Amino acid sequence: QVQLVESGGGLVQAGGSLRLSCAASGRTFSSYAMGWFRQAPGKEREFVAGITWSGGYTYYVDSVKGRFTISGDNAKNTVSLQLNSLKPEDTAVYYCAAAFSVRTRVRIIAGDLDYWGQGTQVTVSS
Repeated sequence: QVQLVESGGGLVQAGGSLRLSCAASGRTFSSYAMGWFRQAPGKEREFVAGITWSGGYTYYVDSVKGRFTISGDNAKNTVSLQLNSLKPEDTAVYYCAAAFSVRTRVRIIAGDLDYWGQGTQVTVSS
């Protein structure tokens, strides 16, 4: 069984920054991809950013491009999300997720990953 634990959420003013971290434990081999999703109150969960370790590809939802950066360590199964220039509409619970087998970027963006964290709250005040 794999456990993902997120940290780094909090309350920040608009224009501020946060850094979210996620660590996976319970598997001895590396994941194929990891990603961040978010869910705001009353809204569906949406993809935010992903990283596919093979090739080091990163990809983002349009609304965060240029503001958020995903990075991580494949061997340690850790991933981080740097959130800059935060806006009130970024307020949500942010979830980390990991895939341990090959899948397409489309499937990852659709949320087809194997394990999920419990989430960390990010609140951006105006």
